[in-house]
Amino acid sequence: MRTFRVMIIFTVVLIFFYTTLHLEVTSSPKSAPEMLTELLDLPPQVQFQDRITVPQPKVLNVNVSDSFKQTITQNKAYWNRLLYSALKNQGKERSPPRSGSDWSSCKVTDQELLRTNVHDFNSYNPLLQDFVQSMNCRTPPVLINQPKKCFSAGEDKEDEKILLLGIKSTPAHFERRQAVRETWGQERVNKTGLRVRTVFLMGRPQVDDPDLSLLLSFEAGLFGDILQWDFHESFLNLTLKMSAFLQWTLTYCPHVTFVFSGDDDVFVNTPLLLTYLQSLGSSEASKLYSGHVIRQASPIRDPRSKYYIPMSYYDGPYPQYVGGGGFLVSGALLESFYSVSQIIPFYPIDDAYTGMCFNALGVIPQSHEGFYTFEIKEESRQSLCVHKGLILTHQHSPQQLKRLWRGIHSPFLTC
Repeated sequence: MRTFRVMIIFTVVLIFFYTTLHLEVTSSPKSAPEMLTELLDLPPQVQFQDRITVPQPKVLNVNVSDSFKQTITQNKAYWNRLLYSALKNQGKERSPPRSGSDWSSCKVTDQELLRTNVHDFNSYNPLLQDFVQSMNCRTPPVLINQPKKCFSAGEDKEDEKILLLGIKSTPAHFERRQAVRETWGQERVNKTGLRVRTVFLMGRPQVDDPDLSLLLSFEAGLFGDILQWDFHESFLNLTLKMSAFLQWTLTYCPHVTFVFSGDDDVFVNTPLLLTYLQSLGSSEASKLYSGHVIRQASPIRDPRSKYYIPMSYYDGPYPQYVGGGGFLVSGALLESFYSVSQIIPFYPIDDAYTGMCFNALGVIPQSHEGFYTFEIKEESRQSLCVHKGLILTHQHSPQQLKRLWRGIHSPFLTC
């Protein structure tokens, strides 16, 4: 019924939007939230502003491990030089991160500076060029915020145990988000008191994409689970998205117990995930960085690959890391994770970058056989019994999510 209601209201919004396209403008245009408030009389569940500056979390003094330095050596590649320059200057007073009003000026535009430091910069593809120019842009303003997502009025913030699901999405992926809401991303409190909270993480559409801000504002107001920042969606901006989510979590969910980071096309067996988390001892739970561990990985040098990294940009292997399709992190590690990320330069591959940060902290990724961030065997993709015993599988359509969720919870299923 809720999905039906959403479809009806979306239709009304679209009709209203298109019928006003040819009206003569007699006053200043209203924002999407103002239009929605007048049209649908929605309660103010979220903050809608042009730009919300999230307070900067405290930066701790952290020691970078010797194993990290041994894995990523000092050489002529641009990123390696930036890393060792940052390590050399560690502890010295630095300028605060750019945010708010000067976000638009943090991008490096001096072509001579870029070509001097990266001799073949002009040969990089446009997305990688943009990433290199924007590596110092770390604190994007928030366009849609959920400041009360983790805690309700009257709740004891420090005593409550929370699993925060941070799901990477894009504005156009409404069907995927709705499938997650109706299945594994449902907000609930399980039997032991671990509360599940869900947010979808996204930037702005690319310039040539349709403007979905009106529909996104309505979706955020109805469900209260959209976080949107002022940067363009792209594969190479996933590192920035992760960093922005980390900053947001430390600000608005500082006492979160666990964080799950995943894509909007993964299937998660939430009951099995919760059982796993509850089985952890206090020491294990405080150092958790778990999922599908990728060992002995190196950059892809094929320019045709979306994972392409030129030798002039980064030279060396990757420390072992957990696949970015879905992984778990202890809330106790978030402050250290954020602090070390202020030292280590941004890297285009988000899960490899996360692995670098945890390796620098001396945190060893824990492999869990229930996480399949790469595709499982074709004959197993539709097997309910296979998914009943796994925590996560990747690359599913919204329809597959619904079928799998309904199937593994069927009282008639025998495995």
